Amino acid sequence: MAPTVYVIILLLCLGFTYPVVTGTFMDKLASKKLCADDDCVYTISLARAEDDYNAPDCRFINIKKGQLIYVYSKLVKEKGAGEFWAGSVYGEQYEDQMGTVGYFPSSLVSEQHVYQKANKTILTTDIDFFCE
Repeated sequence: MAPTVYVIILLLCLGFTYPVVTGTFMDKLASKKLCADDDCVYTISLARAEDDYNAPDCRFINIKKGQLIYVYSKLVKEKGAGEFWAGSVYGEQYEDQMGTVGYFPSSLVSEQHVYQKANKTILTTDIDFFCE
């Protein structure tokens, strides 16, 4: 076979072995967020869900009453919008959801412990509202 055929076959094989990342950029919920650090990676607080919440789309996480949630950022409320925080669920009984970060209404949780103050105001970007 000609060398170009081998190259084409190789490229096709590589294309099938690497997963294609697909996703959607959803509407922004806010233009600013409050964080404990410049990269929004440190935990602000630990909150407990006071009620169940079913996520309306992939930007949000499902939470169950009594569930603990690590809070990483708090969106700055804008006119006519709800107030949402970003976090991930915590606890062995929620293993399948642990590590998944998403938004939830702040009105449905109560902060149990504050680790750090959320005193850094950072502009949100499109990636903050990206869904896979």
